[in-house]
Amino acid sequence: MEIVSILVNIIIFLSTLFSYFLITKHKKSQRCIAKLPQGSMGWPYLGETLQLYSQDPNLFFASKQKRYGEIFKTYILGCPCVMLASPEAARFVLVTHAHLFKPTYPKSKEKLIGPSALFFHQGDYHTRVRKLVQTSVSPEAIRKLIPDIETTANSALESWASGGQVISVFQEMKKFSFNIGILSVFGHWESNYREQLKENYSIVEKGYNSFPTKIPGTAYSKALSARKRIREIISEIICQRKEQRLTEKDLLGHLLNYKDEKGETLTDEQIADNVIGVLFAAQDTTASVLTWILNYLHDNQKLLEAIKAEQRAIYEANEEGKKPLTWGQTRNMPVTYTVILESLRMSSIISFTFREAVVDVVYKGYLIPKGWKVMPLFRNIHHNPDFFPAPHNFDPSRFEVAPKPNTFMPFGNGVHSCPGHELAKLNMLVLIYHLVTKFRWEVMGSESGIQYSPFPVPLQGLPTKFWRNE
Repeated sequence: MEIVSILVNIIIFLSTLFSYFLITKHKKSQRCIAKLPQGSMGWPYLGETLQLYSQDPNLFFASKQKRYGEIFKTYILGCPCVMLASPEAARFVLVTHAHLFKPTYPKSKEKLIGPSALFFHQGDYHTRVRKLVQTSVSPEAIRKLIPDIETTANSALESWASGGQVISVFQEMKKFSFNIGILSVFGHWESNYREQLKENYSIVEKGYNSFPTKIPGTAYSKALSARKRIREIISEIICQRKEQRLTEKDLLGHLLNYKDEKGETLTDEQIADNVIGVLFAAQDTTASVLTWILNYLHDNQKLLEAIKAEQRAIYEANEEGKKPLTWGQTRNMPVTYTVILESLRMSSIISFTFREAVVDVVYKGYLIPKGWKVMPLFRNIHHNPDFFPAPHNFDPSRFEVAPKPNTFMPFGNGVHSCPGHELAKLNMLVLIYHLVTKFRWEVMGSESGIQYSPFPVPLQGLPTKFWRNE
């Protein structure tokens, strides 16, 4: 019996070894058959970085796709990349095979936000923290913020109109979005913290896309110092909450109260990194879209009148604005909502996202080598005439019918999609309601065009003058 057992074990071992050999051979043969996508790697070291950042990204990506197809290679920001311009490819990377690709950011940017921020991670830690963020910005949570968002929107609009000056819409929308972000993270708390955070966040933001050198006096060096001060401010707030045993339902409260199945909590460092990360995610993207909305409505008076009629009906139902907006009313603004969706499509604030292959990946016969960056191109998909006829025309009516699956991804897709997208859309709906029912505006200057900073916005942030309705 013992001899039989030994023989059986030997047979099992040999068969396992043979199977492993066949699988390995198959994978190697697959890798040999697969080839790198077509494309240009540009100049040594520089690659095609200068071409990407010295022209309209639309032209760069579109010309590549026209020449090489929906999968092509390039070299930018010091990294070899594979770019993907089809809905199927984007879903492959972000959803169905997301485990083969990890989120990746330049180390210089990671230092400014914080290495424990959820969008630098995957796996259990990412899942736990993402759930906490989603809970704090769920429909049940944000519906309670409507009165505060209304107050913030009214205050901003009044300040724009009262000065009688031309303002940069983008810069003012950034302030508005940041104030809402602060509200969702910290709830109601003393204003001196808010002002300190604003001041230091502004410094961090200026250094975020600068050359990453620690030489004193440079934008990046100043940003690192300001980031340290933000961390100290958050530590103060955490200490106060712990001392007072506060159990707020804002994001900070959810992060502080979290315990896993072993009873372990998040460290103060992890909490601070995620707070800073959420504030980063909340500001520029929402502000960019709101700037484009004002631009598109200014250029389309017929559409503006349709929105005014829709919002005026709600305004009158609320006794000329004496009653606050309700959650139900914000869910019943169909014309305004299609304008928001079409603005998200047209502007495509997030042109692409970065992932990195963690193993050699073969997709549709093409090899994506381990360590290469992978970039699903949201902008190309949003401007593809096969999915959106006449894609360069601003036409909100196209969203009266739901777009084809995976063709509209303004907030990304998969486990790393933006968890705060409902709050962002609520901000837009509330601000538009108060804007069109109480104010009018005129875009100043004749110069048109787009600037990238790094998000696309109208030139000079859309210089505009506001007036209160008589």
